[in-house]
Amino acid sequence: MSTWFAHLRRINGHNVATFRRAPLAEISGSLGDLGTLLPLMIALALQGSIHLGSTLVFSGLFNVLTGAIFGIPLPVQPMKAIASAAISGPERSIGVVIAAGQYVGAAVLVLSATGLLRLATSKVPVPVVKGIQLGAGLSLIIGSGSSLQPLHWTHPVLDNRLWALLAFLVLIATQRLARFPYALAFFALSVLFAILRTRALPSFRIWTPTYVAPHWLGVHDYPALWMAIGQLPLTTLNSIIAVNALAADLLPELPTPSVTSIGLSVAVMNLTGTWLGGMPLCHGAGGLAAQHRFGARSGASVIFLGVLKILLGLLFGETLIKILASYPTSILGVMVLAAGLELAKVGLTLNNGAPDLWEGAAGQRRLRSLSDDERLERWTIMLMTTAGILAFKNDAVGFVAGMLCYCAYELAKFLDKGRGRLNAGERAPLISS
Repeated sequence: MSTWFAHLRRINGHNVATFRRAPLAEISGSLGDLGTLLPLMIALALQGSIHLGSTLVFSGLFNVLTGAIFGIPLPVQPMKAIASAAISGPERSIGVVIAAGQYVGAAVLVLSATGLLRLATSKVPVPVVKGIQLGAGLSLIIGSGSSLQPLHWTHPVLDNRLWALLAFLVLIATQRLARFPYALAFFALSVLFAILRTRALPSFRIWTPTYVAPHWLGVHDYPALWMAIGQLPLTTLNSIIAVNALAADLLPELPTPSVTSIGLSVAVMNLTGTWLGGMPLCHGAGGLAAQHRFGARSGASVIFLGVLKILLGLLFGETLIKILASYPTSILGVMVLAAGLELAKVGLTLNNGAPDLWEGAAGQRRLRSLSDDERLERWTIMLMTTAGILAFKNDAVGFVAGMLCYCAYELAKFLDKGRGRLNAGERAPLISS
């Protein structure tokens, strides 16, 4: 226990020091994941699939806890597969949505507590993990383009392609200025635009917790269970395994949270706040990349965001929906684009600096050199994983495609070795001289 408290002191000492050194960068970074959070949260709240006040309070609480415990800008995001199913499918009741989150939370809890999650992670090849990250990054970029495409060039006045172009040009111009608070500046501008478009301010309304009964089983079907089955591979691969790998890539100087601790975090989030109508939540590689891209370098960034969410949820709650729904798509789309680019960049280290390429004991580690065939093999596995994700819009399909590609290469190597031993045996003389 004393070791754990010492760890917390070190982590939060780093959080405080980082925030004091670069407060604007940390605040800006905390807002980097809004492009993922806002569209899904707003859509679910508008159709009554979640309680906005509970979602803000509990997601804010978990922002604070993850920032204080892990010490990295670990995002708290909506469960995308569940949200998409609720938005586009026939079952959108709040009882079904929260039950789906609870199913996933329970499954991840079992995987984490039994060590199966850690075992599975140790068996997944690095090229497959990189492929999942690259696929997630490119999916964000494609989603960004899809959100910007319907916009017109000049109208509406406060949300059009000209604003998107301006946001993009500023993004490019400041990409080498790590401390420029891009997300903070455009967040403030977006809030101003949203208020001007709605011509209203949120009203003061104290959050009142309300118990919501989960609908685990339907009358003739199991909609919550089917939603959870669609979400579980995405949570396991992108919210836990890929986040663990990305944290090590982006923040190598900080302790990387284990897959077990990240899994337990996801489980706790979905087995607590959902009882009061909170949105099913997870972590995500895209959100971590986004917050890092816009300046976050410690848990202080998400602690700040968490406190802001808690205050908004406690004081304004559901009255924020109208303003949030008017948040400019033009600026959100560009922020999602930046997050996708940051996440996709991790593919560059596949053959130069990836974790499985280091050899030797601590203090004497060196990179293993790869042959051209090995480089091509690793690239092929990564791209096969990415192709499956993009083609089928499903992380599980991409994972299976990448693993099959990896197994095919391993089988070919095994057969080549077998043929080599057989040929060597045939060439050996029957009677030695």
